[in-house]
Amino acid sequence: MADEVDDRGPLARSPKHVRFVELSGAVMSLLLDGDLSEAGQAAGVPLTEYFVTDRARWLWRYRLDQIAADPGHARWMARLAVVGDEGEESLVVGHAGFHGPPDETGMVEIGYSVAPRFRRRGYARSALAELLRRAAADPSVRTVRATIAPDNVASLATISGFGFVEVGEQWDEEDGRELVFEVPARPVGGVVTPAGPE
Repeated sequence: MADEVDDRGPLARSPKHVRFVELSGAVMSLLLDGDLSEAGQAAGVPLTEYFVTDRARWLWRYRLDQIAADPGHARWMARLAVVGDEGEESLVVGHAGFHGPPDETGMVEIGYSVAPRFRRRGYARSALAELLRRAAADPSVRTVRATIAPDNVASLATISGFGFVEVGEQWDEEDGRELVFEVPARPVGGVVTPAGPE
């Protein structure tokens, strides 16, 4: 699932690269309670109302259930997408991660979401590049999957140039019809970067 719907013109370059900050179970629990102040303090970065929407709370509940079932899966789950180096003022633009650890075939599925006010600046592409880099660094990952609604033009544009190939479609109970795209975790040459201009 990728959540980057927006139709406000061409994608602009991101002024900074996105880095990830762990979104721990404790922070997710605070977000479920609607306590942005405590959640931000626990995460070490300020969080916005975007992290306590109904959709976000559904995701935190789902991820907490996954972690409760197997705490070892936590490292694959949600991360905050942050702009700004450590030690300087940071801006949380969204979140990203994998839906879980690699399955028996070595496939991981990515998910990312950028807050509406930060969309169309290249942050989703930066988060995607970081997810692909992390997948390529893990020898147990062979394939990276992205599932996107056919009408989500922005997310379809986000994955273009990263080597994703459409391999089918599926029905998601939460999101409806989705196109399924995959790319090898370690492409020839070993470097994951988008092709062409952003």
